[in-house]
Amino acid sequence: MLLTLQTVTPATTETTYNGLDTLLMIAQWLVAGFVLVLILGALWLLVLYIIDKTQTRHTIRRNFPVIGRFRYLFEHLGEFFRQYFYAMDREEMPFNRAQRSWVYRAAKNADRTLAFGSTRDLTKQGTIIFANSAYPRQQEEKTQPMAVTIGAECPHPYSPTSYFHISGMSYGALSPVAVTALSKGAKLAGCWINTGEGGLSPYHLVGGADVVFQIGTAKYGVRTEQGELCEQRLKQIADHDLIKMFEIKLSQGAKPGKGGILPGVKVNQEIADIRGIPVGQDSISPNRHPEISNNEELLDFIARVRDITGKPTGIKFVMGDPTWIDELIAAIHARGAASAPDFITLDSADGGTGSAPQPLMDYVGLKLSESLPILVDKLMAAGLKDRIKVVASGKMITPADVAWALAIGADFIVSARGFMFSLGCIQAMQCNKNTCPTGITTHNKSLQKGLDPTDKSVRVANYHKYLEYGVNIIAHSCGVADPRELTRRHARVVTHTGDSISLAERYPPTQG
Repeated sequence: MLLTLQTVTPATTETTYNGLDTLLMIAQWLVAGFVLVLILGALWLLVLYIIDKTQTRHTIRRNFPVIGRFRYLFEHLGEFFRQYFYAMDREEMPFNRAQRSWVYRAAKNADRTLAFGSTRDLTKQGTIIFANSAYPRQQEEKTQPMAVTIGAECPHPYSPTSYFHISGMSYGALSPVAVTALSKGAKLAGCWINTGEGGLSPYHLVGGADVVFQIGTAKYGVRTEQGELCEQRLKQIADHDLIKMFEIKLSQGAKPGKGGILPGVKVNQEIADIRGIPVGQDSISPNRHPEISNNEELLDFIARVRDITGKPTGIKFVMGDPTWIDELIAAIHARGAASAPDFITLDSADGGTGSAPQPLMDYVGLKLSESLPILVDKLMAAGLKDRIKVVASGKMITPADVAWALAIGADFIVSARGFMFSLGCIQAMQCNKNTCPTGITTHNKSLQKGLDPTDKSVRVANYHKYLEYGVNIIAHSCGVADPRELTRRHARVVTHTGDSISLAERYPPTQG
């Protein structure tokens, strides 16, 4: 028995050792495999990091390598989870997902069609519906929009063909790479770019596009040390061949009744030199032009700028009390039609691309849907509509918005935030904090690196192209060849009953 035990025990011990060796070997393999996975994962992340940092098409991925990819993943998955979060498409403010998505697709020259029906509530009061014709225009009947002349009596009138342009956004509020991309994109698109009140920067000129110079209440770029208008500097600006018009800003959508605001953190040396202000200090414009306290002085100032520059000169404002328009028209009639501004840019009270006090942005001024018909009708009744061209501004970033404005009577439409979206803006609401993640409204060099002007300029041009193409589709469906032939009878508006009436009935036009 003892001998048997002596012969069996070594075998049992050997078996135990073999089992432990096997377990240890498996553990080693698992650890080695885990380490290999970690190494391969790290290498893959490194590859993704290098790809993201070196590519120029996606600003978010370039500024936030690897983790920025999750935005596009969530955006893609959102389409499949829409049934659980349906409100996202149409209820987000100030621009909803449906609006932004259309701009992104247009800018990228991607598919702009939809499936399964509209997500737009067609029974909501104020909704615009276009009245299609029984005999729509065919594609081969499409014509280019006719050029419209602004300031025909000026020594240097301006006759742009496009009806959609880039609204005023100052260098300072926008980064140099963003302004560069907009300037180059405007040239490709054949539209103008407005400087905003921050003065003329080299980035506005680099693309070779037509430029509208805006004169704000602080006279940035054309001011004396005392903040008054410097006629010599104004003449120098006007001598640029690319400067086509001058816009005297009285107020704007985000700040009706208050001047522009540029936080001091954005005022670097270059911006200070262009504007003529101290470095690092908040740039706050007066709430009005000191020289203009009534309609007579306004007309005097318009004439002064027009005489110095020889180019079309207009005004920009947000409508408050509509009776002011009657008073301005009366002053124009007293002097003669030649004293009138060459154009009026009418902004909506819900505008604003930069920094603004919330009480003004939320509660002051009329929105464009109310003020544009009022302005157009008053000019028509006064016989001044042909003399004074109307430029509409305010949250119009899709073809339907632009087609509505043309049908109401606008001659041109300008957009700021639509073109910001074409640059890659994700509506992060960081415009006033110098922390814009897409490099559009920041002067943080590391964030600016993500925005490549060469690529983004093409997207700006694509957005412009497909917006006008979309307006053409609406116009042709309504039976007209040129979008400027759209009238109020071509569109309808939903009333409180849920039914619609013609815009011609809602806003009967008055002939002058």
